[in-house]
Amino acid sequence: MLARISPRGYVAYVHDIIMAAVSFAISLYLRLGEDFFFYSTAETLTRAGMIFTAIAALVFLSMGLYRGVWRYASLNDLLAIARSATLVVMTFLLVMFLWTRLDTLPRSLPVINWFVLMALLGGPRFCYRLYKDRRFDIRLEKEGHPCIPVLLVGAGDGAELFIRSIARSPEANYRVAGIVAENSSRVGRHIHGVTVMGTTDGMAAVVEKLAKLNDQPQRLILTKDDMDKPKVRQLLEEASRLGMTLARLPKLTDFRSGMSEEVEIKPIALEDLLGRPQMALDRDAMRALIEHRRILVTGAGGCIGSELSRQVSTYDPAELIFIDHSEYNLYTIDMEMAERHPRLERRAFLADVRERDRIMRIFAEVRPELVFHAAALKHVPLVEDNIFEGVATNIVGTINVADASIASEALAMVLISTDKAVNPTSVMGATKRVAEQYCQALDIRPENGDGTRFLTVRFGNVLGSTGSVVPRFQKQLANGGPLTVTDPRMKRYFMTEREAVELVLQASALGRKDLEQHGKIFVLDMGEPVLILDLAKQMIRLAGLKPGEDIEVVITGPRPGEKLAEEIFYGGEHLVPTECPGIFLAAPHTADAVQLAGVMDELTAACNAADSGRVVATIHRLVPEYKEWEAAVSLAASG
Repeated sequence: MLARISPRGYVAYVHDIIMAAVSFAISLYLRLGEDFFFYSTAETLTRAGMIFTAIAALVFLSMGLYRGVWRYASLNDLLAIARSATLVVMTFLLVMFLWTRLDTLPRSLPVINWFVLMALLGGPRFCYRLYKDRRFDIRLEKEGHPCIPVLLVGAGDGAELFIRSIARSPEANYRVAGIVAENSSRVGRHIHGVTVMGTTDGMAAVVEKLAKLNDQPQRLILTKDDMDKPKVRQLLEEASRLGMTLARLPKLTDFRSGMSEEVEIKPIALEDLLGRPQMALDRDAMRALIEHRRILVTGAGGCIGSELSRQVSTYDPAELIFIDHSEYNLYTIDMEMAERHPRLERRAFLADVRERDRIMRIFAEVRPELVFHAAALKHVPLVEDNIFEGVATNIVGTINVADASIASEALAMVLISTDKAVNPTSVMGATKRVAEQYCQALDIRPENGDGTRFLTVRFGNVLGSTGSVVPRFQKQLANGGPLTVTDPRMKRYFMTEREAVELVLQASALGRKDLEQHGKIFVLDMGEPVLILDLAKQMIRLAGLKPGEDIEVVITGPRPGEKLAEEIFYGGEHLVPTECPGIFLAAPHTADAVQLAGVMDELTAACNAADSGRVVATIHRLVPEYKEWEAAVSLAASG
């Protein structure tokens, strides 16, 4: 026990033993008054004081009072002191009863001693923390070290922790000018001397009042980590209008006592504005799907593929197999997994899903039990200009992976699809719809039985993914603008990589256990679509700048293949909710697997012959709703 006490802990231990002895003497004096010096049993009481001190020394050591830090003494420490004082007094009473039957001990002495001991143990701790936290000069700025006045949103635990943190740091860069709450119940109250001045709805009046006091806040800080995304967007706009930037505190679980003198303020991320509320996930079902199985991921170095690899690795697969045609991407994800899970069996194959023989050999060698097919060409304008590459990767590549999954007797293959496959106006979207059809046809073929299941999961844009609008805006911001938007009416669905992959795994677990879902497509609830123009303005505000003044937003016109608004399901489809919130089932039309295979052969031949006319015509046969971009633009203009 002694070995676990730090050098400062020994000082505290000696202090407490001395306080125990002093408390006994003070208690006796409080009980006897002037008779204290003439008490007839003084020798007995001296021995009793020594016994009390010895008992206290043993109890204090055994109760672990010296593992904490005085500077961070809290209610838990006070409760520990109370338990220790109670145990000391009760043990002392028992010892004295066995020794003297309590004949020489004033009956009220133990009660008085408990209160005195509590005061002598807790008082110095409180005073030390008060000194370290500098409570008396919390609102004073040190000469030569001006602090940024800030306004806190939220009058809860986060605000209390932040105020307490900057109070104890002499070099704090911030000073809390006031607090605005989300409701009126706490208006007028104080947190460590800082007033809750109003609600978020009346923030303009609060800022005006502070400005009159020459204390106008320069930054608005969110103290809650679970605030609704629409509310955050509203606060961003309001803060920008009032001349403040917006930031947030770390999650309460990120606060680490003693690790830093100052709580780090984090900028608002795009995920804070566009992320969806966390869905309740059946992680046990996800673990049952993956645990002790050989998992293969195509496109493993891409955005979705790498996030799939990260999340799959946490569910203890027997082996994780990567396939990617980019050497650098493959190396990156392989090294990341080696660092995160050094004991995880893994294999990395540099291969292109378009190379059928190579894919067949890999599958025959590793015999995966679960396949996630994330490899695809996704950049709409590029695929529009490179039709044959798009067909070869998105269609022929999917056929190769699907056929290899059947040949290696995999339990299931999961196709990662896109909202651009719905009523496509681009080659990329049309090729992904054909890939969906092929997997649907294989899933409902009569001879499938207990064979390989084919599950398709469809969702919209992923924040920060390669080729998406967000990285482009970030680069344009770094270069000083302007931000380019193709059309002011352009809308897109967004979700983060993490939540997209979580729902992919959840949908895969649902599909594996529900055989009635054969041939259907899992559609992820993407929430409300976002205007790209609004997204550009929000990113400018997040950078602390003003749209149209500091950074311009320029309209450039739609690019080839782009739609003004994407859809996640066909209008005639009836979306069926599943047992998991955020995941729906759709049943778009498909064709017989044998007939579809024949058309696929024609498409492959046309692609190999570089006959673009035949390729487009064949895609039209497979996806009648596909409208080439020029025709779609003309139709939209005439409408």
